[in-house]
Amino acid sequence: MNELVLGIETSCDETGIALVRNGELLADVTATSMDEYARYGGIIPEIASRAHLESFLPTLQAVLDKAGVELAEVDAVAATAGPGLIGSLIVGVSAAKALAFALGKPFYGVNHIIAHLAVDELVHGDLPEKFVGLVVSGGHSHLLLVRNIATDVVELGGTLDDAAGEAFDKVGRLLGLPYPGGPHIDRLAQQGDREAIRFPRALSSAKNKEKHPYDYSFSGLKTAVARHIEGLEARGEEIPKADIAAGFSEAVDDALSAKAIEACLHNGCDTLVIGGGFSANSRLRELALERGERHGIEVRIPPIRYCTDNGAMIAALGWEMVRNGVEPSPLDITVDTGMPRDITIIH
Repeated sequence: MNELVLGIETSCDETGIALVRNGELLADVTATSMDEYARYGGIIPEIASRAHLESFLPTLQAVLDKAGVELAEVDAVAATAGPGLIGSLIVGVSAAKALAFALGKPFYGVNHIIAHLAVDELVHGDLPEKFVGLVVSGGHSHLLLVRNIATDVVELGGTLDDAAGEAFDKVGRLLGLPYPGGPHIDRLAQQGDREAIRFPRALSSAKNKEKHPYDYSFSGLKTAVARHIEGLEARGEEIPKADIAAGFSEAVDDALSAKAIEACLHNGCDTLVIGGGFSANSRLRELALERGERHGIEVRIPPIRYCTDNGAMIAALGWEMVRNGVEPSPLDITVDTGMPRDITIIH
């Protein structure tokens, strides 16, 4: 098997396109409109959609040039069909369908969340037969049990309210940090004392663990940070931003890593794969690796360049679809902004 798979990612604000052949990444190029949202404090869907339209053809050509291949050599086309912003998804899926139709090749409308785990095999080799995946990003926090990345994925749990990345963005605003808050809080936290302020870990009591063993909740944590800051301001005290960032980050990363390791132990998995933009967080990586080593669990995290949205992850999952003989998507599918985490591909 030597198929060349073109992967297209346009779920949010990155236009990512990549080529994978036989499980090997040949080229990966990403164009982003992130800088345009700093003044708004969040993604503007209309701007993102227009940016994808403007970036698509130049990005596609850059990938082909970088890989040294012709478009006619592509054997399959994969694109993010969900979840994501509807306008952004439509741009990528429409382009993928057009390319697949013109080339007479199969089209795969795949799941963006699951693709965040698939990209790890481009770096660390074939995924194990069974593993737990933790996907954490700006809008998602999910624990998945994976028996086959292309055909058998089960969602164990996820966030009941704010995702980890959303909570970081909101606390970043409370601390007067630029958007997006994640990288800025991460850097600031490294200067603070993570033991100075202990913020709550939601769903950590015995009763909640029984009811929500693999679920997360960060909305109350965000509120606790806001109340703490308000209390200091009311008393006229200085705001220890570094310590607040460190304490808040520790609460989020402690919860994420602890439940991920517990999911591995309870489901008989000796491998944890972490993906998504938030997996670039330095403390999450530290805690996951420490806890994994303590319990004999291998923790696989792709390099930071593959954590944020990119075409490589879609090409990787597309390759797995081809490799496992999965039936392609019909060309009349529609995108699914809330695509369930246990659906790998839209048929």
